Amino acid sequence: MSAIKLAVVGGGSTYTPELIDGFARLRDVLPIDELVLIDPAAERLELIAGMARRIFDRYDHGAKVITTDDVAHGVRDADAVLLQLRVGGQAVRAEDETWPLECGCIGQETTGAGGLAKALRTVPVVLDIAEQIRRVSPKAWIIDFTNPVGIVTRALLNEGHQAVGLCNVAIGLQRRFAGHLGVDPRLIRLDHVGLNHLSWERGVTLLDHPGASTGQEVLPKLLADFGEAIAEEVHLPHSLLRRLGVVPSYYLRYFYQHDTVVEEQRATGSRAAEVSEIERQLLDLYADPTLNTKPALLEKRGGAYYSEAAVQLLADLLGTGEGTDTQVVDTRNDGILPFLPDDAVIEVPAHIDADGVWPLPQRPVEPLYAGLMSHVAAYEHLALRAALEGGRERVVEALLAHPLIGQWDTAEPLADRLIAHNRAYLGWA
Repeated sequence: MSAIKLAVVGGGSTYTPELIDGFARLRDVLPIDELVLIDPAAERLELIAGMARRIFDRYDHGAKVITTDDVAHGVRDADAVLLQLRVGGQAVRAEDETWPLECGCIGQETTGAGGLAKALRTVPVVLDIAEQIRRVSPKAWIIDFTNPVGIVTRALLNEGHQAVGLCNVAIGLQRRFAGHLGVDPRLIRLDHVGLNHLSWERGVTLLDHPGASTGQEVLPKLLADFGEAIAEEVHLPHSLLRRLGVVPSYYLRYFYQHDTVVEEQRATGSRAAEVSEIERQLLDLYADPTLNTKPALLEKRGGAYYSEAAVQLLADLLGTGEGTDTQVVDTRNDGILPFLPDDAVIEVPAHIDADGVWPLPQRPVEPLYAGLMSHVAAYEHLALRAALEGGRERVVEALLAHPLIGQWDTAEPLADRLIAHNRAYLGWA
């Protein structure tokens, strides 16, 4: 294709240099000509843009980096727009991770009551941004990194936007499995099934060669030879992985060990406080005019391998990639998992090409996983309705539907706390 223009909404994030590093290193796969960073925080945005330009210069990459706080201006004529925003910033995240603990529930930014609060704040903002994109760049792909990815992507797809969600859980596990086996990550194909932040690896294929359709099933070997290390990586007991014979996402710990996590969170404090300190240090580093490589500290910020996943996805969607690989993405169900509604957003391997996203057929899902997926998918439906229509009763319904809450005596006070902490972001409140 001709010159490629990308826009990043939330471009002032301290995470953006990770994306830039991927764009710069993988220029042969995704030859970007123009990158627009969009963010209302002007001072921070210019700091990130300077870092981005230095990384591109280091790789002798000719991409032009532009900054703006105007979404419509920034996304005009873009081929793809990446969404990585956080409404309310780390301060509100810290609240999401704190007030649910008062009711004996986990405090987490994407799961449980905190995740619902983030969805309520985020969905209206993202849909407004998406409408601006549709008006000025109707053919642009929207790539959603913004959590909770499943609910946000479902909102975008339900409104007819050309969108796909992306999470780093799958690519992270792919890289870890490849490391344990000592092979090229391109040789690892995952039998990944679930929802965003609620997924399991039911199989791992070691391909005959990159892009091959055949290979050897190696999940039993991985669990036998490296089970304890993998269990530690996903923060779950080794005995659980042995019993299940699969590798759950580390987000399953909130379900499989909920009460243990609550006690840990009460003792250790919020992840947001840790991230805020990391971000402060990163911004100091980015201010150094001689720094032209992403600092090692960025690895502690979270989101490992996002840039590589993003480049692969964008290259295949925009027609600059080979279009032969599959990639785990968040997309509309449309019968792939027959026990879920068609408009549910599922996280499965898909074929990606210039014509779109094509989720691959899935073998039947075991009741142990299908039941939890159905439960959370119902919650996500009600969470989206609450985000779009507002109202305390809809918030209570969504909390009642969540498998980690589900009790009237818990949902009622949680709803009141949620609204009290988020009133400034909820137009109906």
